[in-house]
Amino acid sequence: MFKSPKTYLLLVFTLVISLLLAACGQAVEHSTSSVDGTESAASSSNSNDSSSEVDMVTYRASNGDIQIPRHPKRIVDLTSFDTGYFLALGIKPVGVMNGVLNSPYFEGMLEGVQGLGDEPSLEQILELNPDLIVVFSGMEGLDKLAEIAPVVAIQYGAKTIKDQMLDFGTLTGKEDEAKAWVEQWNKKINELKPKVLAAVGDKTVSILNPFSGGLFVFGHSYGRGGEIIYNEFGLKAPPEAQKEAIDSGTGWATISLEKLPQFAGDIVFTCPWTGDTSDPKIVYDNPLWKHLPAVKAGNVFQLDPTADTYSDPVTLEAQLNYITESLLSAK
Repeated sequence: MFKSPKTYLLLVFTLVISLLLAACGQAVEHSTSSVDGTESAASSSNSNDSSSEVDMVTYRASNGDIQIPRHPKRIVDLTSFDTGYFLALGIKPVGVMNGVLNSPYFEGMLEGVQGLGDEPSLEQILELNPDLIVVFSGMEGLDKLAEIAPVVAIQYGAKTIKDQMLDFGTLTGKEDEAKAWVEQWNKKINELKPKVLAAVGDKTVSILNPFSGGLFVFGHSYGRGGEIIYNEFGLKAPPEAQKEAIDSGTGWATISLEKLPQFAGDIVFTCPWTGDTSDPKIVYDNPLWKHLPAVKAGNVFQLDPTADTYSDPVTLEAQLNYITESLLSAK
């Protein structure tokens, strides 16, 4: 199957770590407040510094109302797909999943950050002494993680990139920076959208990835530029792709190679698949692919499989340039 946030949802935990957690837990008095500024007193065992007070706020996450530091300093990000939100806000997590370390869009931005592999252990996380852990909804073992630091769960794809950015501003105490990014992003889209719409006209656009079972068809909410192509620029997919991958709300669909002509647009964005060992040439060298109007017209544009699966602000800014240039050059 394709890489999705669920790839990173299972952590390998061991019973012996519970002993370490019990040994390191220190009760400490905190000053806490809700997001509306109401003050209250509380005690917690999640402090990384038992000798000082930590200013805490209540953050409404997918896993409930969570007490978190107002300005977290040591964030462990177990999502991969949201790492760029922190980076865009000028925050460098102390630990991330290995996948993001390979993205060229993050080059030079994650120096000194600990890679945690694909299935990090509690020992690895504990050693980083985090004051906040961020995960996707559905991850198992949140109770064990919560013994180390406050855990905030985020529902993947539930919000637009702009709303998600504002939420990350609230999460990290960087509200002004988040608003500034959204304003700048809107300005860029407003400048580019009329040019793109004029160039593309009535042409349809597809995002297609070969895999061992056929092809993935991506829509508006699963990375690979879909958020820009369909949400920001408002371009249309072929009717079948629109129905299965966008109107359905799933953000993606799978099809057999035989159905390719029905799902391929006048313009196609694609890339080799990294989720299995299949050879993309099975699709790219097939007569069905070679006879697509987009292929014949030279309107096929390659995405980067190590980077374009993400849809965070840093990735989106890089994608915006490439996608815009590609659309403007389409014949």
